[in-house]
Amino acid sequence: MSVRPLAVRIVEALTARGERLAVAESLTGGMLTAALVDVPGASAVLSGGVVAYATPLKAQLLGVDAGLLAERGPVDAEVARQMAAGVRERLAIDGRSAEYGLSTTGVAGPDPQDGHPPGTVWIGVSSAAGEAASGLLVVGDRAAVREASVDAALGSLAAALGLEVAE
Repeated sequence: MSVRPLAVRIVEALTARGERLAVAESLTGGMLTAALVDVPGASAVLSGGVVAYATPLKAQLLGVDAGLLAERGPVDAEVARQMAAGVRERLAIDGRSAEYGLSTTGVAGPDPQDGHPPGTVWIGVSSAAGEAASGLLVVGDRAAVREASVDAALGSLAAALGLEVAE
């Protein structure tokens, strides 16, 4: 797999700022963290990643509100926001939370989940400035949905860092 240019720019920007990132993944199953780890020097900025694939683990490991998960399920904007915020806190190093949290949740397919069609994705970003979530609907097979989700997550983080993102 080749190194993603946007991941390189993100690692460079975080390194220059002396900031750290923590990642929480569901449908991407570690691909997002791997895309960052592919960049030489990522260890200077990446605290780590949590793959909380099973819904209950989103509450247990990341602090997502269990009531929210029961009411709406894991494919939800607020779940993505809480995952991003939770991973920042849970992957603190020496009592210092990561400056940024990034999350993915959604339906990779091939089957719908909780009434959501395959390709429904939510990306969460958390920082001291607050939490945000962005949604997308990806058309394609399971692999295409997961790849597009990684790209979208990197794009969301780059935007939060103030980096220019090519369309």
